[in-house]
Amino acid sequence: MSPHGKILAGVIGWPVAHSRSPRLHGAWLARHGIDGAYLPLPVEPAHLASVLRALPLMGFAGVNVTIPHKESAIALCDELHESGRRAGAVNTLVFQEGRIIGSNTDGFGFMENLRAHGADPAAGPALILGAGGAARGIAAALLAAKIEVSLCNRTIERAWELADFLPGARVLPWDQRAAALGDYALLVNGTSLGMTGHEALEMDLDEAQSHLTVADIVYAPLETVLLADARARGLRAVGGLGMLLHQAVPGFAAWFGVTPVVDDALYRIVADDRTA
Repeated sequence: MSPHGKILAGVIGWPVAHSRSPRLHGAWLARHGIDGAYLPLPVEPAHLASVLRALPLMGFAGVNVTIPHKESAIALCDELHESGRRAGAVNTLVFQEGRIIGSNTDGFGFMENLRAHGADPAAGPALILGAGGAARGIAAALLAAKIEVSLCNRTIERAWELADFLPGARVLPWDQRAAALGDYALLVNGTSLGMTGHEALEMDLDEAQSHLTVADIVYAPLETVLLADARARGLRAVGGLGMLLHQAVPGFAAWFGVTPVVDDALYRIVADDRTA
């Protein structure tokens, strides 16, 4: 707790101005009447270690870490939950008695978001586009649930590196992603492709089976081209905003002492200032 009594938390990224996490946590703080604040903290990679050492001294209970810090933050943790160890990336840090405790709630948030949209994560094999921090958390969670996972990344070496770290994961070359789609029950865009200000994601869904669920971790825009294409074909489409909301629950509970709920009102608040 900070010297003035307010509980502090935040999100570290570079850049971080786009993050919806301050709006999300701010809504929960207001809902529960908690004297706290959740702040956006832009931190260059070279300064990550010094900032993480300083934050507890300033009264921070913990932070989220986002791009590009999810993997590098692991080396700075004094204790790792199994979720972080399994994924090789962390997104939630708790400062406790001079120690930094890291975990990965991306996989938890992804699975909860699928279920909230009526999708069964265990329905069949999953094809994950990407091999970065979020993709690592999602792949680890799916593999832990005994679901077959194939990794497909533009730089195939990155996919192989992640597959070596995650026993059981397979690798699919980027140029085969469309032709092989009929073999999968779940397609996940775990990249920033399709996000506002980023390159478009080129993903042909012609080979998709009718039972395919298409999930996108991107939430700006709320309705990506991938999701719109999936809906137009009658496929189940799951947007990324719900993953953001659900992955935030464990961190808020650890920092502020209340386990919040994800509901329609929260969706509206967090999405309110964004262009779909």
